[in-house]
Amino acid sequence: MPQNIDPRLLRAFTAVAEELHFTRAAARLYVAQQALSRDIRRLERELGAELFIRSTRQVALSADGERLLPYARRTLAAHDELTAAFAQVERPLLVDIGAPVGTGHQVLMETRKAAPALEFVARYVSGLTGAAAEILAGRLDVSFGRVAGLDPAVLAGLAHQPVRYERMAVLLPDDHSLAAREEVPLDALAGETLYTGAGNPATAEWTDLASRLFEGRGIEAAAPFPEIAGKEEFVRVVRKQGWSVLASTEFIEVPEMVVRPLVDPVPLSPVSLVWRKGVNHPGVDALRATAARLSTAERWLDMPADHWLPPGDYVLTVNNC
Repeated sequence: MPQNIDPRLLRAFTAVAEELHFTRAAARLYVAQQALSRDIRRLERELGAELFIRSTRQVALSADGERLLPYARRTLAAHDELTAAFAQVERPLLVDIGAPVGTGHQVLMETRKAAPALEFVARYVSGLTGAAAEILAGRLDVSFGRVAGLDPAVLAGLAHQPVRYERMAVLLPDDHSLAAREEVPLDALAGETLYTGAGNPATAEWTDLASRLFEGRGIEAAAPFPEIAGKEEFVRVVRKQGWSVLASTEFIEVPEMVVRPLVDPVPLSPVSLVWRKGVNHPGVDALRATAARLSTAERWLDMPADHWLPPGDYVLTVNNC
């Protein structure tokens, strides 16, 4: 009783049985005719049966060959089905970029150009705190944001790569007294109240950064407000509430409002590429390569001499550069 017949031998047999010609069968399998003949002889030895009747003019199936052919076809079909079921098919990578502007958006767009065969599906979670929970739960693969603002227990399950120090800014109504300035000194915001995402648990890392920046400067954070989902709703709420907003220099356009960079000092928001530890996907590698390239080419990790950055953020980003 033959055991553990190599599927390659059955594939050789089936090709010859269907072509009834060794040369054509060898060409079909992209092997040398000598190698094909050797495989047929080996199969015949293992089965203890002559499978073909050979003559100088033709090849025909023997009775044993006729009996084997349907079994061989079923076996190969099952083998191919099993192989296909466990083949490494790259699933789409779910990438949170927060908004269709800024660092995450740029990295994603450039990666799509560099790796067109891979599929990257954008998600728009409002903050890294919310995205990190989704990543750990397996509902999201990659996000961007400030890792120093995450709970240490959450951060322990994530890998991260520094990408950029985004310059922080303020979004002002265009009739605000500071809107006419090209840049706004931090001291000029004393007495102002800015929306910082307070009340939205998904953006806790940003609210924390704002509180550190405002400390001792007389700048107030707006009272907690429920999460604002989507650009249209954000614009509606901000304009209705009459808020100024702590932002980054690259920000969504809001009608009748202007973005002004903050200076003296220049506050920075560190942005890292974040993914779950142990994830093995070429899309993550592609995003990391693009992020590294842009960081170098655009000098995204350079810091102005008069910058502001919390010490904990500096340690985390520098140690991962």
